[in-house]
Amino acid sequence: MGWIVGIDVGGTFTDLIGIEPARGEVALAKVPTTVDNQAFGVLAALERAGITLPQTDTIVHGTTTTTNALLERKVAKVGLITTKGFRDSLELGRRTRPQPYGLTGSFEPLVPRQWRLEVPERMDADGEIVIPLDESALREAVKQLQAAGCEALVIHFLHSYLNPAHEQRALQIARGMWPNSYVTGGHELLSEYREYERGTTACVNAAVQPVLHRYIQRLDGELKNKGFRSDLLVMQGNGGTIAASIVSEAAVNTVMSGPASGVMAAAYTARAAGLPNVITYDMGGTSSDVGLIQNGVPQVSSELELEYAMPIHVPMVDVHTIGAGGGSVAFISEAGMLQVGPESAGARPGPICYGRGGTRPTITDANLVLGRLDPNGLLAVDSRVSLDDVKQAIVREVGKPLGLDVDQAAAAILRIANDKMAGAIRMVSLSRGHDPRDFALFAFGGAGPLHAAALARELGIPKLLIPARPGITNALGCVVADLRHDYVRTVNKPLNALPEGLVAEVLEAQIAEGKATLERDGVAVDEIQILHSADMQFQGQSHLLTVAVPDRNVSRDALQKAFETAYWQRFEVELPEIRAVLVNLHTAVIGRRPDLSLDRLLSAEPAKDVEGAMKGSRKVWFEAGGWQDTPIYDRERLPRNAGFSGPAILEQLDTTVVIEPSNQVTVDRLGNLIVSVRGE
Repeated sequence: MGWIVGIDVGGTFTDLIGIEPARGEVALAKVPTTVDNQAFGVLAALERAGITLPQTDTIVHGTTTTTNALLERKVAKVGLITTKGFRDSLELGRRTRPQPYGLTGSFEPLVPRQWRLEVPERMDADGEIVIPLDESALREAVKQLQAAGCEALVIHFLHSYLNPAHEQRALQIARGMWPNSYVTGGHELLSEYREYERGTTACVNAAVQPVLHRYIQRLDGELKNKGFRSDLLVMQGNGGTIAASIVSEAAVNTVMSGPASGVMAAAYTARAAGLPNVITYDMGGTSSDVGLIQNGVPQVSSELELEYAMPIHVPMVDVHTIGAGGGSVAFISEAGMLQVGPESAGARPGPICYGRGGTRPTITDANLVLGRLDPNGLLAVDSRVSLDDVKQAIVREVGKPLGLDVDQAAAAILRIANDKMAGAIRMVSLSRGHDPRDFALFAFGGAGPLHAAALARELGIPKLLIPARPGITNALGCVVADLRHDYVRTVNKPLNALPEGLVAEVLEAQIAEGKATLERDGVAVDEIQILHSADMQFQGQSHLLTVAVPDRNVSRDALQKAFETAYWQRFEVELPEIRAVLVNLHTAVIGRRPDLSLDRLLSAEPAKDVEGAMKGSRKVWFEAGGWQDTPIYDRERLPRNAGFSGPAILEQLDTTVVIEPSNQVTVDRLGNLIVSVRGE
């Protein structure tokens, strides 16, 4: 077996980790993201790491191509053919507003009205044909959209999740006429009720399909030209991978794949460290992503709304994102209040201290001024900027308007940023019935370990788990991720009216489809794991709760009991007089790839004791105690199973770790830091 490489493209940096299992070698690289064409950054990372592609067995790539394309609306021109009378349902949506208050805001549908065409056909709510499909009208609509210059096509008919016969026939005709393979059927992606969510998901897929296909084709071609002989694997939003050869068929599944890879690495690392319950906190250059892992399993949701009126109902690792990253800009609002983010300086111009032309202070600049970062240890600095210049910018933009000196202004920037990030952690824990004190905080990303101790103290989280390579954890997630395919089918029947054998029949069909897709991936796996779940609700409610289904032969009584238990845990309410409804059945088919050892991620020779890893000391500002003389350690040289107390700064290639004065640190056998947090 040759190199196994994970490459994750973030908003600021492209990270790489390579593991050569036979010799136990580890290669690392962190290079600036090439925004215009992410492939250049991927190739630069491979070159920087010194990995030769002919000796590489596997490359797993996490990309933000589809997410960025949607957020920036740099997508393909899409045409939609739908049931007569329903061309506007995807624009009407749920009759919500972009802004709940003030009657302001704007909304631009993904598919403009002139490219949404109707054809006569109709299925009723039981899947029975009411109006046959008018095939001649369908052909005319396809020609009309071709003439309009549409690059991708969506076929989306009412109630196709129950009876896809019309949609299947329309797809057969359209694919015979369309000049490329970018034709999406709503039921093929999502066999689930609610035509608005199903149709929007199909339109999102069509919009990003050509973008992703061209990018992956170009990258795969470059890799092959340089000697890579295997299939490229691509991360999906559900935390699994898929072969590049088929990834664009369901391109929507790659949305939010970047945050998913970090959560998968966190789950893998936390299990190995003996801490199966963790809240993940990934702070990069542009944003922070927060998720929750319980009993070693990341939470998965099908309820993502990427932005207003863009629900994407495919299974994704449940991550809450806020605009607070190292590059988030601090500014005084029109109301005279200090705000941090969501605007980011990004990779260009970046924070002031990167010397790329940035003039507005960021979180990274505040950390530098407060002694938490080493001015001589910053990565990717184009031209050096003096510390005095950074201080002057913070005083000019923040300190002077608020009447604060430079230290107070920098501390205020960190405090506002930490408050925003603590709010995100509350969103995935307290607001969903989980007490953060029952979890450890798994901090990663290039900037996460700088803020983790303060966040844990704020939220009463007793422990931090900081992995060996926090700044490239997302790339590690690519390396350890398994192949995964998810399926959903709407049932929408009260449990007492559920036909015997229906659940088993649906789940068996999903298993068969998943195994067939794993075969198409063409990647060797150690074993296949099957996970089932059900979306349920009490009759008359609209809110869904997801419960685990232990096996395909589960009884109606067992489903009722599982749902009532989940409802009590979430709301502490019992409703014995109301019937439970089985809404959707889900199956995840997972192809397990070989396990990898994490004990070589820190490659430097450990020192004999903690003092031997000490590099020096400097003044560092802490919220409790202000400026203090603080020892600086080389993180990679800390001996395994060692312990020490804060305050301390731990420096390594990919991040800097802040240990507060009240913290107690233990280095475990894998090189992870287990930090006991004490309140003020």
